[in-house]
Amino acid sequence: MKVAIPVDDKSLETNVCQSFGRTPFYLIYDTESKESVFLDNSAVASQGGAGIKAAQIIVDNKVSALLTPRCGENAAEVLRAANIKLFKTVNASLKDNIDALIEGKLSLLEDIHPGFHGHGG
Repeated sequence: MKVAIPVDDKSLETNVCQSFGRTPFYLIYDTESKESVFLDNSAVASQGGAGIKAAQIIVDNKVSALLTPRCGENAAEVLRAANIKLFKTVNASLKDNIDALIEGKLSLLEDIHPGFHGHGG
């Protein structure tokens, strides 16, 4: 399964970024091949709509799931329309979250926030 995760740095030792739309990078990770690809988040500098633009990046990379601490409703709509499952991360460790996903220990992200819509975040 191909998954996307917002991360602070281009390293498997990095942490999960707390912001989905404003993360500097995304890790695209294949749980079967163990292949890792880091993408720059072109939406990070957007004045507004960063979450929607970021969600489109994820959709374009044909992943099956997103692991994130939180997600705004506009981004979540884009992701769900593409049948991408949203999982809530368990802590800041990238490795812990990948392991938890593989072990079936991550829960679906149910707490979708209204989004910041230009109000920080």
